Amino acid sequence: MASTVRQLIRPVARQSRPQTSRSCYRCLQTKVHDQGIPPYAFAFDIDGVLLRSSTPLPGARNALRYLQRQRVPFILLTNGGGRSETERVQDLSEKLDVELDVSMFVQSHTPFAEMEEYKGGDKTVMVVGGDYDKCQRVASEHYGFGNVVTPADIVARYPDIWPFSKVFMDYYKAFAKPLPSPINPAASATLKIDGIFVYNDPRDWGLDSQIILDLLLSEQGKLGTLSKKNGDKSLPNNGYLQDGQPSLYHSNPDLWWASSYPLSRLGQGGFRAAFEGLWSTVTGGAKLEQTVMGKPHQPTYEFAEKKLRRHRKALFGHVGLNDPLRRVYMVGDNPESDIRGANNYQSPHGSEWKSILVKTGVYQEGTTPSVQPTVIVGDVGEAVRWAVEDALEL
Repeated sequence: MASTVRQLIRPVARQSRPQTSRSCYRCLQTKVHDQGIPPYAFAFDIDGVLLRSSTPLPGARNALRYLQRQRVPFILLTNGGGRSETERVQDLSEKLDVELDVSMFVQSHTPFAEMEEYKGGDKTVMVVGGDYDKCQRVASEHYGFGNVVTPADIVARYPDIWPFSKVFMDYYKAFAKPLPSPINPAASATLKIDGIFVYNDPRDWGLDSQIILDLLLSEQGKLGTLSKKNGDKSLPNNGYLQDGQPSLYHSNPDLWWASSYPLSRLGQGGFRAAFEGLWSTVTGGAKLEQTVMGKPHQPTYEFAEKKLRRHRKALFGHVGLNDPLRRVYMVGDNPESDIRGANNYQSPHGSEWKSILVKTGVYQEGTTPSVQPTVIVGDVGEAVRWAVEDALEL
């Protein structure tokens, strides 16, 4: 027999149920099974939902604390990145004044940690994006990649690879590391890149685009070479990407993100769109093979649900067949990533995902969202209120 726990929380403007005339505080009921295991959980975006730039948004702290008191599992699922999960969680815990841990956190490049095929001692990957060498350190120190280089490492050693880098050279040299091999196409030990990973928003689009383009046009990922197969119409894709070039991975598809500026700013998806245009122009329209991760893509939601289920099990121990995770509420501000991803996600475990769009980030109130959510609410506090009441039907 289900039991209920009553808890006061700030009211929300409900959209799918009629309003009732009551005081400004109303009682919420958190439905749990006899074993104390809620049949639902939450996934929260961060930028535009919990924070705007570095400032906590209204309702964020109280909403998360309420869920923790009621032992309702949740994770933070963001397309942001650029730092280690440990560093990011510590920072969020301080800003939100809520105790969080890494088991509750998935950022855009977290799934890269499981790409074992690039971790051998004979493999070298290039990491793109982020401030200084933070993403390089995430890849090597936290994810276990052996040989990791950045465009800054390359241009600091070979400035002519991007002639317009002189004004940024002091910045690059402040953190550039020695290359594992020189760029010498005539030698067998020349620098060879096996995989390209865009971890975070690139800071120097020109340099990063040039080196990525060089690698995708190269012979077997060897910098300083040009594949003879490029443009060969007798080969698939007119010969492009047919000569052992490295695979290209993007961690974040978001075109826009909500910063402290009044209007949304271009994100990593903007860099990807720009590079796709460059590639098309250079190759005459050849297909660009690339893997895009992050919300709204199915693999990222599968990874997030696996993380959420692990966190739920850590909270309650063994979760038996009588206590399935029946519903997950995705709370986000971006219709194209958060809402589209939750709406389209097919859970391999049979969990139903509902999408809640808040008005504190990318989505602008009064406009029609490109993807319709289950419900639109004002902020994260209202989102939690709506979801907890909605879960009473479970």
